[in-house]
Amino acid sequence: MNNDRLLKDIEFIVELDKMKTILRQTTLIDKSKRENDAEHSWHISVMAMILSEYANEEIDVCKVIKMLLIHDLVEIYAGDTFCYDVEGNKDKKERETKAAYKIFGMLDEDKGRELRKLWEEFEEMKTNEALFAASMDRLQPFLNNYFSDGGTWKKFNVSKKDIYKRIAPLKESSNILWNFTKNMIEDAYDRGYILRE
Repeated sequence: MNNDRLLKDIEFIVELDKMKTILRQTTLIDKSKRENDAEHSWHISVMAMILSEYANEEIDVCKVIKMLLIHDLVEIYAGDTFCYDVEGNKDKKERETKAAYKIFGMLDEDKGRELRKLWEEFEEMKTNEALFAASMDRLQPFLNNYFSDGGTWKKFNVSKKDIYKRIAPLKESSNILWNFTKNMIEDAYDRGYILRE
């Protein structure tokens, strides 16, 4: 057995515990606290498993779940950037790319390369799996905001146009989920959860 490899794996796993301390802007649906990255990653992974039957194209659900479990690991070093923060998003890619080298570099080359490749595929959103994964990543906070009476949409005065832009990958990955979500956006607007334009 390669003890060095195992030690790297354990060090990586211990480092991942930091995901539980990275707070996102989105609150839990019950509004009791802000969600952390680990909770978010778990939730969207389960969503992918449950909602995969609505994907427009055939997808490898296991691959989607892997992407979702690792897609925010870079935030251990880069921090969470709120999706509607224009200023914070200007250097997000640079910060996260640097963080990817660090976090995936903790593992032996083969494991690190596999995870880095999955992360890059997720970021590019070109494959069916990456597009569906990105859709789950965006749908989950959308649902949290809707079911918490507007959540961060109200807090940060987010416009309907910006919500449509953010959730747009869903249009490409699932017609059924897209139509369902469009109805929710319009309902949220009617209820006053979204900034009046």
